[in-house]
Amino acid sequence: MSRATNPTDVIRSEVTLRYDYSVGEVAGTFLDGLRSKKILASKCSMSGLAYLPPRAYCERTFEKCDSWVEAGLEGTIEASTIVVRGFEGKRQPPVPIAFVRLDGVDSAIANYIDDVDCSDLEAAMQAIAPGRRVRVEFVGEPEGRITDFSFVLVD
Repeated sequence: MSRATNPTDVIRSEVTLRYDYSVGEVAGTFLDGLRSKKILASKCSMSGLAYLPPRAYCERTFEKCDSWVEAGLEGTIEASTIVVRGFEGKRQPPVPIAFVRLDGVDSAIANYIDDVDCSDLEAAMQAIAPGRRVRVEFVGEPEGRITDFSFVLVD
């Protein structure tokens, strides 16, 4: 006869999950652009808005974004933070990240900011404050992943 489970019993288990996601047309075009060291934004011809990250539909007109434009390789920080908690398989904290509006587009994309000294977090936050200019830097051999580029401070 088996005993009843006690509400304070603990079952330990390790679960590994693998996910396969369909990239789709919009994300696929964006990721293909990264392989060529280009950052592509989707554009709505009705509103004139260019979206980065790219979107399938315009948030203003609700029409399908019907063209692509190449974003500039410099932009302005709109919001930023320093992540102090690490995640397995990611960069070691502390690590600065920012939402950047690249030149020629109407929305902001997030990514890491490289070469920021985070030994003094207050000084680092001022270094990556909104309004600062950044430049896109690509890895040597892009693979079509968001980690193919990051930002560095310009001034």
